[in-house]
Amino acid sequence: MATTVCPSYASRLTVDLAAIRANYRLIADRVAPAACAAVVKANAYGLGVAQVAPALYREGCRTFFVAQLGEAITVRAAIGPDATILILNGLNPGCEAMCAEAGFVPVLNAAGQVARWRDLARTGGRPLPAALQADTGMSRLGLDADAIVALAQDRDFAAQVPLRLLMTHLACADAPGNPANADQLARFDAVRALFPGVPASIANSGGAFLSPDYRCDLARPGVALYGVAPAPDIDGLRPVVRLDARIVQIRTVGAGAGVGYGLDYRAPAARRLATVGIGYADGWPRRLGGVGAAWHDGQRLPIVGRVSMDSLTVDISDVAPDRLNEGDFVELIGPHQTLDDVARDAGTIAYEILTSLGPRHQRAYVDGAATETLPPRSSL
Repeated sequence: MATTVCPSYASRLTVDLAAIRANYRLIADRVAPAACAAVVKANAYGLGVAQVAPALYREGCRTFFVAQLGEAITVRAAIGPDATILILNGLNPGCEAMCAEAGFVPVLNAAGQVARWRDLARTGGRPLPAALQADTGMSRLGLDADAIVALAQDRDFAAQVPLRLLMTHLACADAPGNPANADQLARFDAVRALFPGVPASIANSGGAFLSPDYRCDLARPGVALYGVAPAPDIDGLRPVVRLDARIVQIRTVGAGAGVGYGLDYRAPAARRLATVGIGYADGWPRRLGGVGAAWHDGQRLPIVGRVSMDSLTVDISDVAPDRLNEGDFVELIGPHQTLDDVARDAGTIAYEILTSLGPRHQRAYVDGAATETLPPRSSL
């Protein structure tokens, strides 16, 4: 007796690991001779760090950035012991001993973080490496100029906390012509002069595509690895994600019929509609109701009515009746509609779309040409 296969997922997210590796190679080649790290925070921007980090490791990445200690533990389990993992947000009070024991490198952003890390080094009787972030104008994370100067003059600090990296973060790297970039670089150069011999990093994804002045010793791309151009006129990055969702139901409604919560949309004439099994619980923005679209075979299928928690409705009136059926997939992110297209229609940025894609999607990882593990292209 034949076994019936039950499709238990209403949507499918496909992640191209070969494209992630290709994007890493492109950026690493661009910033050379500087090393190239990878930012894999937020579960590799929502795509699955257990799959993404090993792919980057095979491509030669040996320096990884996360935001939180828990993320560092997850990455270590995925890639093994010989990579350096830095924690961008630093440590919550009380987490210092766990971080030191695991061999992670905290990024010290505030006076309290510095003091607690130094105290652990003193009481343990051994130096504890760290990275130090300077605030050069973004007013988000990092020590101000006075605190940086004080640490540079403190010989005990250098002995207790050997610096593996000096870093700052660009606020406007997505706008290459913004004078704030040059201003931050000048401020960072002044900070670097206080710590001769310490490797430095200013280039995030956008910074990696600025002039060579911004490359320093280590670039740390994030969103560009996942196929999102961090600034206009950047070519060569390969798309990484595709999102498709199943049609749950097809119906024909008459003129004047209301659709969805609030009945915001009313059919101007008889329309053929498809209810698709994806909604804001899956990370598909509610703001796309009446604005966004799905695609099928090169045809745009406009979203009509509001996006619900688990479903949305598209107009398929222009598709031949035999070309779409219940259970078929329509494209939401892919060749006809990029992450940037979706973000534009939703009035947000591609980062938010990418990191919001929820756990209910069936996830498929493809790697067109699995490679052997390559020599390191990043090292701290």
